[in-house]
Amino acid sequence: MNIRLTDETDSASLPREVIDLGKKIAELPREQQELLEVSYSRVVESVKRRRRILGLIQEALAQLRLDVKYLMFDLDITKKERDELKARLEET
Repeated sequence: MNIRLTDETDSASLPREVIDLGKKIAELPREQQELLEVSYSRVVESVKRRRRILGLIQEALAQLRLDVKYLMFDLDITKKERDELKARLEET
């Protein structure tokens, strides 16, 4: 069976429940392990894919927040410049 639970990078990226399930499957007789191997592998890949997607979404949100902060700063400066120019025009 291809359930590798000793790989620290794999186990660190998996929820505790999935790791526990892998350990339980590894304790089963060989015939039962073979029946569950494909399903377990799919679950592991699905969990990893979801983690990657979540990471990408978090990165995108962080970038969006930063972009909004820059836009708000630009808007504030533009408003101040507008008000200053308006005040100058009214003085003349």
